[in-house]
Amino acid sequence: MRRNLLLLTRPAFQTLTSIQISPLPIPPLHYLLHSHSKKHIASAPDESDDDPPFSLITKIADPKPELPPRTLISGKGKTPAPFHSDLPFDFRFSYSETDPSVRPIGYREPPRFSPFGPGRLDRKWDGVSAPAVGEFRPDAELEEKRRSVLGDPLTEEEIEELVERYRHSDCSSQINLGRGGVTHNMIDDIHNHWKRAEAVRLKCLGVPTLDMDNVCFHLEDKTGGKIIYRNINILLLYRGRNYDSKNRPIIPPMLWKPLAPIYPKLVKNIADGLTFEETKEMRNKGLTAPPLMKLSRNGVYINVVQRVRDAFKTLEVVRIDCSHAGSSDCKKIGVKLRDLVPCVPILFKDEQIILWRGKVGDSNQSTPPPKIPDFEHAHAN
Repeated sequence: MRRNLLLLTRPAFQTLTSIQISPLPIPPLHYLLHSHSKKHIASAPDESDDDPPFSLITKIADPKPELPPRTLISGKGKTPAPFHSDLPFDFRFSYSETDPSVRPIGYREPPRFSPFGPGRLDRKWDGVSAPAVGEFRPDAELEEKRRSVLGDPLTEEEIEELVERYRHSDCSSQINLGRGGVTHNMIDDIHNHWKRAEAVRLKCLGVPTLDMDNVCFHLEDKTGGKIIYRNINILLLYRGRNYDSKNRPIIPPMLWKPLAPIYPKLVKNIADGLTFEETKEMRNKGLTAPPLMKLSRNGVYINVVQRVRDAFKTLEVVRIDCSHAGSSDCKKIGVKLRDLVPCVPILFKDEQIILWRGKVGDSNQSTPPPKIPDFEHAHAN
């Protein structure tokens, strides 16, 4: 009986499972697009309707009442007063690499553009320097003031202690002196170091090392300190026993490096004391001669002057290879050698310096010719 019941109910189960809801048919894509376009067209407003449901209403803005000018209570809007310095020398970019006695024949930028900034200095910039204005103390009084700041001379034990403290390469109070020599902003950097240290270590590189005496002179003259240690290209500049950073001189900063003026030609077409053919022969002889030395960029050139002097005892023309030093340093080196050896530069070509010793017994050998400052952009053959 139970078996019969199972047989009777089985077809019913099959009928229930066989009855399924069939999914709705998906209309084709073109029909959907067509119907959508119809609805869109039907819902689009009539362009000919002159009465839209929302119309813009233009509002006329009320004129603002004029306010009285406000007076500046704080000093933010006021023009700051220009710097005034009591330093008795003219301000220029480099003190050791320029000669104030020689004036340029032209400028590469208008002289009215002061590198100190517009209205920031009470001295007028003339294209090369900012001359000192006003009355200054006599030299004797300035020297007396410098001696009072330096105080009593240092003993040997004190000098040895300062040298041992500041002469090492890991000294925190160090300034690198490069191709610009003793620059204007370097003076301010030295006084900033003197706030925390008694001495400053200066590492000299490049063209200024040809004449270290000149570098030492300008460092002492412009800062008021004293050189207590000198070893090759390392200097220690002492501030003095009675130095007070609160009474340091006012040194306005130079905001950018001014372009070098135009000076006369560095090399003449015909050297003094020679004819055109002799000058040409000397130049060819110098180009074919082996180089006396090869100079690197930002090197130490302390022994160059003496080596050139020794070479001129047996040679008439000397060639110096500056291919690794650069064309601008090449010209500066040639001019410094002309003043220090002394000699006559007759050619600058392909970063090679050709020097002629001049005629034997010539008066120019004992009296150097006048200097020409800043030869970075000077013309040369």
